[in-house]
Parts: sequence; structure tokens; C-alpha cells
Amino acid sequence: MNQIHFALRVFAALAVVLAATTVCGRIAMLVKQPRVVGEMVAGVLLGPALLGAVAPGVQAQLFPSDVKDTLYVLSTIGLTFYMFLVGSSLDHGLTGGSNMRRASVLAVSGIVPTFILGAGAAALFFGSLSPEGSTRWEFMLFVGGALSITAFPMLARILQERGIANTPIGGLTLVAAAIDDAAAWVILAVVIAVAAAGSPFDALTTVAGAAVFAVLMLTVGRNLFARLGRRVEREGRVSRDMMAVILFVVLLAGWFTDYIGVFSVFGGFIVGLAMPQSAVVRRELETRLTDLNSILLLPVFFAFSGLNTQVSGFGAGGALWWPLAVIMAAAFAGKYLGCAAVVRAQGFPWRYASAVGGLMNARGLMVLIFINIGLAHGMVTPELFAILVAVAIVTTAAAMPIYRASLPDHVERTATAVAPAPPPVPTPNAP
Repeated sequence: MNQIHFALRVFAALAVVLAATTVCGRIAMLVKQPRVVGEMVAGVLLGPALLGAVAPGVQAQLFPSDVKDTLYVLSTIGLTFYMFLVGSSLDHGLTGGSNMRRASVLAVSGIVPTFILGAGAAALFFGSLSPEGSTRWEFMLFVGGALSITAFPMLARILQERGIANTPIGGLTLVAAAIDDAAAWVILAVVIAVAAAGSPFDALTTVAGAAVFAVLMLTVGRNLFARLGRRVEREGRVSRDMMAVILFVVLLAGWFTDYIGVFSVFGGFIVGLAMPQSAVVRRELETRLTDLNSILLLPVFFAFSGLNTQVSGFGAGGALWWPLAVIMAAAFAGKYLGCAAVVRAQGFPWRYASAVGGLMNARGLMVLIFINIGLAHGMVTPELFAILVAVAIVTTAAAMPIYRASLPDHVERTATAVAPAPPPVPTPNAP
């Protein structure tokens, strides 16, 4: 009977999350924002910001601790399969040769200045925002790492909604974002290792394990999946047994990368990269997996993060507005100026540089994952958590307005058709 009662509470929570994220996502689209921005806002509104303030009893009944734990598990599964779909849909031609070199340089230009500015802001507010027992260096590493992230799955969703995920600009930005995120997870692994009374060298096991996994999956795994792809091409569909094998590998990869400390979403993404470049395989996977993940499981994570967001410090005369302004400025300036400068130096016009700088500032989802892991390890105070959630929402919401201002609709088609490796002189028809 207790299990039935618990199941009813989980279903009620999921229904509320689905309704809130759907409505807020629709409103976001009406104001020309990506749906995912509305879903992030919905997660915050279900927390103390609105529901907890207006009807605390209702919120406590809808989202008790055991239900929140279940939502976390469901959202992690959804994130892992979403990243798998992102990886499987990525054009492999965008990840090789000069494209990878350009993306690597772009990633560094987004990481280094943002990390330096973020660490500096953390040092400034160490006394007021750091958790008890944290050292200054741990705190600086954590905040710098969190701000260095570009939300890879969220950026992928924005690019897919815009229809530019596999264009030169979209592909360059997406690969750079993936590198950014990988570097940020290495930073997080180092911080966790140090906070756990170990040393930075403890993170080497995590990095080595992730590297071996990626190499094996993208060589041996890719060859095995290529056989599956040829069979799917012959039959015109993915059979039930084939789908079971694919789901099993994604779950196993998610378990392994989570076990070694890299988080399950990267296991899902690497498996997606190993999938064959087959139109039939892509169609089948998207048809069977996309709706459940994007409509239900992914928004569950936004709700889970919103439930952990305390907004009391943002009231009139609140003490968090000044640190929010400084950290927000560090986050935006580091990504936008660093990435835009490098894209311009690579030969693209300023329009392209500004567009990429704006897109690389979309960091919402991965910051939420990053800070939730930090919260679980006692590295984040409620005040800092609230600040970083606000940074995630604002910088992500700013991404598409900056992109549209840089590349208006009437020039976007020309812009996205520019070759990813531009000639030494500017493209003649560039705006």
C-alpha cells in the first residue's frame, strides 16, 4: 500500500512538472526564446520562488524528499539518452581535421578568460558565499569551472530548434561546447578529489578512464555499430532486439562514466558519436526516443534544480544582488569576448564572431548539473546555488537575441552556408 501511495505521489509530481514546463515553454516561444528557457524558468517557479512562497504546503506535499530523489533518477536517465541522441545526430564531418582544430581553439578561448574572471569573482566573495570548511582555492576552482561551461545539450537543442545544428557555424560551436564541458568536468573532478581530502592526482583515474572509454567506443564500438547500421539499412528499420542492444549500451556507458566521476551524460554522448551515420538509424532513434526525453524527462531536471533554488536573498535590499551582478558580468564577458575575438581572428566577419560568442554563452543545463553535483558534495551554499541558477537562465536567454541581432533572418542563410575553414581573405558575400 505504501508503494502504491508513493507511486501516486510521483505521478502527481510528474504531471505538475509536465504542465508547468509545457506552458512556460510555449510562453518562451511566443516571446521568441527557445522552449528550453521557459522550461528552466518553470523549474524555478516550482521551487521557493513561487510555489513555495504562495503555497508552501502544496509544494511540500508535491515534492517531498523521496519524490525529489525519484525525479533526480528519472532526469539523469533522460539527460543521458538526450545526449545520446545529440551525439548520434552530429555530423562526423564537423568533428575532424581543421574543424576540430578550430573548435579546440574556440573552446580554449571560452574557457580560459571565463575561468580567470570567475575565479577572481569567487575570491572576491569567498567570505560571504563559500561553504563552511571550503578553502579559497577550492572555491575559486569550483566557481571558475562552473562559469566556464557551455551547456552542450542545451546549445544542441537551441541549434536544432533553429535548424542550424549541422551548419558550419552550428557544428563549430557545438564541438567547441563539448570540449568546454569536458574540461569543466575535469575541473570538477579535481575539486571533488581535493575536497574529499585527496589530491588533484586522484582525478587522473577519472580522466584516464574517460579517455580509454572514449577511444574504445569510437574505434571498436563504432565498428560494431557499423554492422548494425548496415543491417538496419537492409531492413529499413531498427528491430526490437536491435533497439534493446542500443539502449543497453547507452545505460551501461552511463553507468560507467558516472561510476568513474565524469557523469552519465558523457557516456551517452560518446555512444551516440559511435552510432553509424545512417539516415534510417537516425530517423528510428529520433522517432522512438525524442518525445519522451524532450517533453517529460528533460524538464524533470529543471524542476529538480528549481526545487533547490532559494531566492530569499534577492528581495528588496537583498545581499545577493551585488555578487550576482559581478559573477554575471564575469560569465558573460569571458565567453562572449573570448570566443568572438578568436572567431574573428580565424577569418570570419564580426557578424559571425558575435553570433558564436552569443551562442557559447548558453550554459544553462550543464551549469545546473555542475552545481547540483557540487551541492551533493557540500561545495555550494544555497546563496551561490541561487546566483548560478540565475546566471544559467539569463546567459542562456541572451544567446538567441544576440544571435539574431548578429545574423538577422535575411542573412542567416548566407551566414550558415559559409565554409567552416574560410579562406585567408574575407568571404565576398559576407554581410
